[in-house]
Amino acid sequence: MVSLETTPPLIVSYPVQALSSFLSVSTIIALTVFFALLCACVIIGHLLEENRWANESITALLLGLCAGAVVLLVTKGHSSRLLTFSEDLFFLYLLPPIIFNAGFQVKKKQFFKNFTIILLFGIVGTVISFCLISLGASVLFKRIGVTALDFQDYLAIGAILSATDSVCTLQVLSQDETPFLYSVVFGEGVVNDATSIVLFNAVQSMNFNEINASIAWKLLGTFLYLFFSSTALGIVVGLLSAYIIKTLYFGRHSTDREVALMMLMAYLSYMLAELLSLSGILTIFFCGIVMSHYTWHNVTESSRVTTKHAFATISFMAETFIFLYVGMDALDVDKWKSSNASAGTSVAVSSTLFAFVLIGRAAFVFPLANIVNCARKRDNDKIELRQQFTMWWAGLMRGAVTIALSYNQFAESDDTSTQDSALMITSTIIVVVFSTVVFGSITKPLIGALLLRHAKPLVSDATDIPSLEDLRLLFIEDNGEPGDQSGSQPAVRKRSSLSLLISHPTTTVHYFWRKFDDKFMRPVFGGRGFVPFVPGSPTGATDE
Repeated sequence: MVSLETTPPLIVSYPVQALSSFLSVSTIIALTVFFALLCACVIIGHLLEENRWANESITALLLGLCAGAVVLLVTKGHSSRLLTFSEDLFFLYLLPPIIFNAGFQVKKKQFFKNFTIILLFGIVGTVISFCLISLGASVLFKRIGVTALDFQDYLAIGAILSATDSVCTLQVLSQDETPFLYSVVFGEGVVNDATSIVLFNAVQSMNFNEINASIAWKLLGTFLYLFFSSTALGIVVGLLSAYIIKTLYFGRHSTDREVALMMLMAYLSYMLAELLSLSGILTIFFCGIVMSHYTWHNVTESSRVTTKHAFATISFMAETFIFLYVGMDALDVDKWKSSNASAGTSVAVSSTLFAFVLIGRAAFVFPLANIVNCARKRDNDKIELRQQFTMWWAGLMRGAVTIALSYNQFAESDDTSTQDSALMITSTIIVVVFSTVVFGSITKPLIGALLLRHAKPLVSDATDIPSLEDLRLLFIEDNGEPGDQSGSQPAVRKRSSLSLLISHPTTTVHYFWRKFDDKFMRPVFGGRGFVPFVPGSPTGATDE
């Protein structure tokens, strides 16, 4: 989003002399309009807080459409764009605060409790969707009339359409009413976005001139390298920030410095990942998780309040700005003219893409959910069909990541494929607008009809079985004499770590992690219990 492409006739009469020589009138007007729209989104979003059919993402998108229509009328159909889209600016300035805040604010107990399902859906599911969409596009697009795309473009389409819109999805889910769905859809959405971008980068880095059987293994190897390297980098930078702030304790002199250091090191993790050709989105997400677990507890009380609300506010403004622009960009007449496609072709391509989204998500949500059910012994832990359907439905929305990846792949194409590339961008915009408005407005009433009317009594995490305390009793930690126990007790209490890992993998891993964290990590990197605790502070409300 840089400067205005063309100066509308409406603003020619503005006194250019009144502005500094280095400021553009068109840029000032464009930014003024966007900030006014942002204010309108905040106000309207507040008024529609209790509305079951609308949310802030839909509000921003519709306001963007209205603003684009007004600009289109003012310029007499020449352009609807105030700012030109730049995927570099999107990935460098707008996406990082959103993803970092997602990791920083995540409820870690619920997130890691369902971590297996989240990884299964976010990685394996995304790969399944990626393969089906790529294969379907390569088979059907040529029959529709899209012939200028190559094999790499089809793989890119699979990665582009596999990216769900977790921002819009979470606005229609309640953490209090549907904690399991909130945790799984939230975690899957973030991991899904990271996986889609990693797949997209892997596709762009591969050489497909000579396609052979080993190309799939190379793609998998590249994906695994980017995924785990990016995660490790985020953890390292997060731990480094915690160690520096704990050791130097900036708050003795200035809370501004420790707040600034947290923000700068979070952004530094993202830039380092991009510099090393890794996934910045995955790096900054795990950096946010580590910072919330260690670094946040090492700063002063005022800094905790400041950072918690500052990160959320910056993320909110970036999200709203993105949806505003997506709505305005949907009426980009230049891109529609460049596609040179008939209404029938455009509808056919958009419908085909959306059908791929529906099928691709259904192909992994229901099978993987039933695989998880087979591995769970207790009926209360199984994912019901109503929940599976809601998870499928809530993940159908596509958003700004999809738009940005589409521009990255198709905005700069050669002359032979310009029309088809422009058609892919416009079709992607149609899918994003349609899925956000239609599915976003129906999801909340759907959840109320399917889940809340048949909701079971909520069970607190503290009463989950097996709890950490129950698990301790299964290990050899009784410190009692064998002779004091009945004949059956030692057999129950002397279960091996391997058997417990197989029977209760998530709880067992959490148990060992808490022991390791308390004994080795917290003394070095700080965290809860290693700084003065003020009753009633945000620390007490943070979910570990």
